[in-house]
Amino acid sequence: MPETGHRPSAAAIRDLAEEHMGREGALLPILHAVQARYGHVPEEALPVIAEVLNLSRAEVQGVVSFYHDFRDAPAGRRVIKVCRAEACQAVGAEALAAQLLERAGIGWGETTPDGALMVEPVYCLGLCACGPAALVDGVPRGRLDAGALEALLNGEGQ
Repeated sequence: MPETGHRPSAAAIRDLAEEHMGREGALLPILHAVQARYGHVPEEALPVIAEVLNLSRAEVQGVVSFYHDFRDAPAGRRVIKVCRAEACQAVGAEALAAQLLERAGIGWGETTPDGALMVEPVYCLGLCACGPAALVDGVPRGRLDAGALEALLNGEGQ
């Protein structure tokens, strides 16, 4: 479980980074470790990671911003990634997503003010025959409609 709610110290980030030193391409494993520990990659972690790896802060920030799964703020307790690829769009994913975002009162990539839910776009889950599809807390779900998504949000059908 991520240690959310407090800011990591430079020493804690350095310790995480040094666990992965000596590995080929250590930056990605370090970033994954930081996000696993804190639920996101905090801004203050970037210069520490850069220093440990002898990279510029811009290089580290470039990797964080390039990969969509790295976050600069903690995700909601529940994360729904709605497929926005063409096959899912053809069977109603856009309307389903609009309904979900309106119900939650947030936009793409945002978390509800109470921290309960985050909704993110994803471009193909490989569930094209089962659209509309989404990852709900990391679990693939297909043939979603408003009722099925509401049931998932309410903790039913887990």
